[in-house]
Amino acid sequence: MMAADTSTWIAFFQGEPGDDVELLDRALKDKQVLMAPPVLSELLSDPGISRDVAKTLTEVPLVELQLGFWERAGLLRAKVLAKHRKTRLGDALIAQSCLDAGIPLLTRDRDFRAFAGIAALNVLLDPGGRSG
Repeated sequence: MMAADTSTWIAFFQGEPGDDVELLDRALKDKQVLMAPPVLSELLSDPGISRDVAKTLTEVPLVELQLGFWERAGLLRAKVLAKHRKTRLGDALIAQSCLDAGIPLLTRDRDFRAFAGIAALNVLLDPGGRSG
């Protein structure tokens, strides 16, 4: 099982090339993808999202949030910020979702490397990744 970040989902639906897109496609076919709730919220907040894409996204099983999730996510973000690394709240929520579920995160966003170093998040980073 694994989760994919917003950046990979967008590339997937836009038909962009990339190792992450290919891996997501295979994982979807094998039913090996869980949706991090913050990623679903980010994707569905696009006013231009089609009904078909929204339906596909909501059919992916969600990572279940565990008791104490919000506190752990806040503390995780604080650890990253204390190391003078930038991090958005949404990224901390996505990272904590994956950490709690014990699954890797597939992404194009190099900003998640901070969570890999600080909290041992297993990040599957596309080599063509970008900094968000």
